[in-house]
Amino acid sequence: MSEPSVPGVRGAIFGDNRDITPFRNGHVRTSVGGLAEGLSGAIAGVLKGKTAGRIDVAGDAPRLKRLAGKTAKSVYDAVFTSTEPDRLITLARTYPGWAGLCYVIAGLLVYKHGGYLRASELLQRGLSIRIDDAASQFSSSYLRRVVTRVEVAERIDVPVLFSEESVYLALSHCFRETGQTPEALDILASLPPSLPSALARCTAAAALERHADVVAWTEGLRNTDDLSAALLLIRAQSLRVLGEREAAQAALVEVLRRKKTSLALRNDALTDRALSMLEVRRRPNPRPLVAKRVVARRKRGNPEGAELEAVDGILKDAEVRRMWNKDFGEPGG
Repeated sequence: MSEPSVPGVRGAIFGDNRDITPFRNGHVRTSVGGLAEGLSGAIAGVLKGKTAGRIDVAGDAPRLKRLAGKTAKSVYDAVFTSTEPDRLITLARTYPGWAGLCYVIAGLLVYKHGGYLRASELLQRGLSIRIDDAASQFSSSYLRRVVTRVEVAERIDVPVLFSEESVYLALSHCFRETGQTPEALDILASLPPSLPSALARCTAAAALERHADVVAWTEGLRNTDDLSAALLLIRAQSLRVLGEREAAQAALVEVLRRKKTSLALRNDALTDRALSMLEVRRRPNPRPLVAKRVVARRKRGNPEGAELEAVDGILKDAEVRRMWNKDFGEPGG
């Protein structure tokens, strides 16, 4: 189960001190980029021909050893030469000692194809079954190059080499997509600290309104890459909900500090900062109050005071608009 929501009990969960991790550089999706990727993906699918839709591999698929047994050959073909998860499911039923591994790979293949509900069922079943020594040796020898592109937060994809993290992060995303947000958070509790797992955990925690947890888990975070910038945006939103406006502004400033931060993330930070400034400067029902005061002063025979009150409201609106234009770089700001 996930950790209790008690402020001050937990520390940061984003610091990964391992020399070798299963992660590759994260990717921020945009609307324009999504169209381009869809087109390039379609072209790549045509060029790949029969290989399109297969499980992804970093580089070339490893060669099968000459002395590999019959079971290993069957599983190898199902993993690297097939686009159908049903072949792996059939092998799982045929070879019980390999069932856990076959169900997990089938789940990752279904996840690649966007079948989140079925993928979650297959991954959970695979994780619940122990595999024998032969299946474990096969996994160590042949599956280390298998890559799963996992969505760890909205618009943020991370390629993850085959590992506990790739399976758990994919399962957590499946849970989020199928409305099982508490389960999405719980399944990540055992993973070692890392930016991708922190993004996934904070995304689920924020959706569950566990904002104090998000703040505690991201304490001391700096903008070193796009993953950390995305996590800082989640931190700023949680701080804003908790009423910590100055700390939220500091998190947004940190997102904007690094010039090479993704343009999409910088735009999000600018938008959040502008909205926060509007909230701070906004008075309760400002326009109705100005209108009422104008009418009241006119009734009292003081048109000059009414004009000054109206001008004051206009000047404040102009100041807010000037700040907005300055943030977004519009001409005349």
